[in-house]
Amino acid sequence: MTRHVLVAVDDSAQSFEALEFACAEYPDATITALHVLDPGDFYAVGGIEGTTMANYDDVQSHYEERAEEILQDARERAAEYDIEIDTDHVIGSISRSIVEYVDDRDVDHIIIGSHGRTGASRILLGSVAETVARRSPVPVTIVR
Repeated sequence: MTRHVLVAVDDSAQSFEALEFACAEYPDATITALHVLDPGDFYAVGGIEGTTMANYDDVQSHYEERAEEILQDARERAAEYDIEIDTDHVIGSISRSIVEYVDDRDVDHIIIGSHGRTGASRILLGSVAETVARRSPVPVTIVR
C-alpha cells in the first residue's frame, strides 16, 4: 500500500496532470509536491552578453519566489480534490534531487509528468522523467 507519494511539479501542464493523478489515485496517502530549482538557471540569467553579472542572490530569490507560486498553485489544485498536500522545494540537479529527496524521506512512490522542461536544457540533460525512472529506488509513474 502506498503511504507517501512524491509528485515533481514545475509550471508545466504535465506536472499538474501528475498531481491530479496522485490526488485521484492516492487520496489516502501523504502527497508531497516537490519543485526543484536548477542552479544552472540562476547563472543563465546573468550576463555573458551583458557587461555585468546579475546578482546571484537576487536571481535565486526570484526563482524561490516563483517556486512558492508554483507550490501554492499545487496546494490549490489538490484542495479541489479535498486533499491537503505537503510542499517543498530544493536546489540542485532536477533528476538527482528528486531521487535524493526520496532516499532521504519515507517516500514509496514517485509520480512525474512525461514532459516538463522544454528547450535546450531538456535536450542537453535528457528526459528528467526517464532519468528518475532509471535511478529511483521506488516505483515511478509517468503521467502523459
